[in-house]
Parts: sequence; C-alpha cells; structure tokens
Amino acid sequence: MSLLWRDRIQVFFAPERVDLVRSYRGIKPRQVDRHAVCERIPGVPAWEPALTLLKQLTGDGAGAEISIVISNHFVRYAVIPPQSRIETPAELYAYAAFQMREVYGERAAAWSLSVSSWDPGTGAVCAAIEHTLVEQLQEFVARHTMRLKNMEPYLAGAFDHWYKRFDNSRAWFALIETGRLCLASLEDGAWRRISNQRMWHNAEDGLLAALEREALLFSARREAVEQVYLFAPEYPELNLPADCGWRIIPLQNEGSAPPHYPHYLSAAVAEAG
Repeated sequence: MSLLWRDRIQVFFAPERVDLVRSYRGIKPRQVDRHAVCERIPGVPAWEPALTLLKQLTGDGAGAEISIVISNHFVRYAVIPPQSRIETPAELYAYAAFQMREVYGERAAAWSLSVSSWDPGTGAVCAAIEHTLVEQLQEFVARHTMRLKNMEPYLAGAFDHWYKRFDNSRAWFALIETGRLCLASLEDGAWRRISNQRMWHNAEDGLLAALEREALLFSARREAVEQVYLFAPEYPELNLPADCGWRIIPLQNEGSAPPHYPHYLSAAVAEAG
C-alpha cells in the first residue's frame, strides 16, 4: 500500500483519557475525532485501563499509520549535561542511562530510554518510559498490522511544536494536564532543568509554587517579571495574579495545537470507557 493512501491515527495516551484522531485517506478524505475517559483500577498499572480504551477507540486500524504521544504521567525526564568525550550513539546511551540512575536510582533499569538530539556543548534530554508499557503498545500496533510512525513523550512533542515561539536567550515552559505539571527551563538554547510532578493543589497554585521553587533553587538570575510559556488545554481559564512576578504567555492562543492533544472535556463530549 502506498504511504500516500494510508489512514493516519494520532493518539494522546494518558492514565484516565485517550484522545484519538483518525484521518481517512482516499477519494473522499475525512477526519474523525474521538475523546474518551476511563477510570483507574486499584491494584493494576495506571496505563492498563487506558490501553483497553485505546483498543476500543481504534477499532479496525489495519494498515494505518499511527503516532502515539505519551502523557507526562508515564514519563520521567533528566537533563543530560554536556560531555565532550562522547563520540558514538552507544556512548551517549550509556551516559544517559548512568545519569538516569543517578537521579532515579535502580528503578531506572525497568525503563526504556530515549535521548533528544545531542550537542556536546549543550547536552540533551533523556526521557524514560516503563518497559512494559512500551512493549504493550508495540504489541498492540503489531497485532492490528498498523505502522508505528513514532511514540514520543508529551513534553518532547509539545516542545518541538512550539520551540520557535520561545525566547532564544531564556525561557520557562510549563505543560499542564490533569494532575500533572511539567516545567522546563532553557537558557541560550540549552536545557537547564525539567521538573515533572504531581499537582496536589489547584492548577494556579501548583504552577506558581513550582515556578517560585525552581527560580529560587536553580535559576542564576531572575527578572522583575518572568515570562512563562504555558500550554494547559484542560485549564482554559488558568491565569496568575497580576503582581506575582510571572506573566503567562498562553500557547493555546498561539496557533492551533495538534488535533490529538488533550483539551477540555465537558460531560457532554466525554465518552465513558
């Protein structure tokens, strides 16, 4: 089958929701969007109900090309510092694995690692996802005879989509989904810090507390008013106090997001899994 004629399936995969967009190719192209929620099951991995839901939403995907974005709930990140002696991909992977063990301990042995584009002068970012989840998603794709185009962490996909919008010298980037805040800082084109944490408070309080903490502990300097680029589609009204020292630049207003990215689900549009 020609790649030009493949249906395309784009998925956002999270603990309690799956967002799926299927583009049908052919003489009469059309697009079908499906957004559904599910409940966690005590005693089983958080991804299992979502995987069951994904199988239901996909239906007959035979021959389709599929892309999967993995929620930050299922990903752990670490900034990989510059290292001039790294010369091969194998050395880079070993270095990234070492750094992940330094940050997360021996549990990192159960994770699949991926590393962003490497620069010996600015370093890279390593993302880790549980081996079993990766294997189950790959098995699902193979069983349905689909072609896996890519499987990427939410932070990576969102950053690639909007990085040209960021200030080249200094940027704070916040990515919020239900119950999770991922906050990254960049300076002179290099990643400085990534914090990926649960949100125990409301989104506004959680974001402000995280920004203040990261700026206090890990930022060498601070402007009178710092800008933070924010993508929080499930929180369309999120804002910060005018006098808090931070100004939000909402990315959801800076051009359209990829259609399968999460967005606010009202009770009227959410499908039960």
